[in-house]
Amino acid sequence: MTRRREIQLRLRQLREIGEIMRSMKNLALMETHKLGRFRQTGNQLLEVLETAALDFLASHPQPPVPAATPAILLAIGSERGFCGEFNDQIRKVLESGQPPAAVSHIAVGSRLCGRFEECGIRHRPLAGATIAEDLPDVLAALGNALCEVQPQSGMRLAALYQDGSGEVRRKTLLPPFADHPQPRETGFPPLLYLAPDQFYREWLEHYLLAALQAVLQQSLLAENEVRVRHLEGALQRLEEKAADLGRRNQALRQEEITEEIEIILLSAEGLRPS
Repeated sequence: MTRRREIQLRLRQLREIGEIMRSMKNLALMETHKLGRFRQTGNQLLEVLETAALDFLASHPQPPVPAATPAILLAIGSERGFCGEFNDQIRKVLESGQPPAAVSHIAVGSRLCGRFEECGIRHRPLAGATIAEDLPDVLAALGNALCEVQPQSGMRLAALYQDGSGEVRRKTLLPPFADHPQPRETGFPPLLYLAPDQFYREWLEHYLLAALQAVLQQSLLAENEVRVRHLEGALQRLEEKAADLGRRNQALRQEEITEEIEIILLSAEGLRPS
């Protein structure tokens, strides 16, 4: 009886854990749908900004950024757990030497910051987003951090994040179009109401804000997609464990019934007149 009670207690605990994990999975699934809509809107805004800049740069090319300009690497991880190797993959990319070492590292997400501390990567830690509604606060904190670490001579900025394909992606944000440096040819120069230098400075602020928001949204979306898969696997293993305990509980119950029948039969034999 004691063994069966222990198994029944364990089964109740597994069911409670399963309910919690299902709730977590459903919340992560809701976040993926919400972030998918946000990302679509953000990508459209970024595409408009990039199209306008390519038209502008075709007529007003900007001087190239010197290769020796100090660089800042923005690594985006997770604030919460239950996402498998999401943060470890980013840490491994840095430890492998790709991308190259930067003057400054900014790490977003306490779980990723913990990985950086374990392997001795110097960085500026920032809290990450747990839900989509946290992204504006993270973006504001990131903007303040970039203003503090930005060298007076300018900077090169790259983002390291997961894009949902399971691979870590490196995207150069500053200077713009470093990954695609050729502006498109247009027949006529754009009509500007501002001086070209002023237009480019103001465009750059809008572009950087939109680009940072896009990579933060993409990283949080990828994180939740990984979390859904991770929790689905954990739930499957939990259900298998519960099914195994259920079979053991049934076997023990059958043994108890058999013992009770034997006791009844022995008692009947003892009561039979000699």
